[in-house]
Amino acid sequence: MDDTCAHLTAAGHHLPVKPSGPGCVECLAAHGSWVHLRLCLACGHVGCCDNSPSRHATKHFHDSKHPVIRSYEPGEGWAYCYQDELFLESLPAKPGEAAPRHFDPPRR
Repeated sequence: MDDTCAHLTAAGHHLPVKPSGPGCVECLAAHGSWVHLRLCLACGHVGCCDNSPSRHATKHFHDSKHPVIRSYEPGEGWAYCYQDELFLESLPAKPGEAAPRHFDPPRR
């Protein structure tokens, strides 16, 4: 998509955030599962995607109003603005923000 918004533009200049953990924080605490992970570029919250049962990344947006996430999957660098519903194909990770490997939820 060629369109962008002020949130995605600003996200390209954000300070690095520290990921809150290797997987979805809420799912790990509740022994839940997820499909893919997302990283909040405002605070570093790692949450699960909308294809996951609990959709914690979107819930984090609704609770925090932090508009921009980036994929927290190895090899993916896209970003999304919840507020403006816009997708950015490439937003490189800052040092320490990229997932070192795909992290699967623990099996119980």
